[in-house]
Amino acid sequence: MRYWTVSEARAYLPRVRELAECIRHAAKLRKGEAGSTNGNKAPILLAQEALEELQAGDIIFRDAMTGLLDFHAKGADGVVYFLCWRLDEDDIGFWHLPSEGFPGRKPLPRDPE
Repeated sequence: MRYWTVSEARAYLPRVRELAECIRHAAKLRKGEAGSTNGNKAPILLAQEALEELQAGDIIFRDAMTGLLDFHAKGADGVVYFLCWRLDEDDIGFWHLPSEGFPGRKPLPRDPE
């Protein structure tokens, strides 16, 4: 299991954005909401490759249309939590415990309780 720091996740965010956009495009194609403009490779194949890259980094992709995803993180206090981001956000600014999900998002920084 890889645990991301906030700075590592932020540094990887430009690539994550590309991957999430690729997955969203394929999801829109499947729903009939977009045309294909990805060149030689099929959009679904590109989306599969994007998902595999995210999984290889222990990043959990939650929703194709919003680009919602979670980076595993671990606090200095040993608590495992998620750094939470979605495509409409410019930066990683939220976190939540695994049991809380998206509704439990809180602004960074995470302060041990």
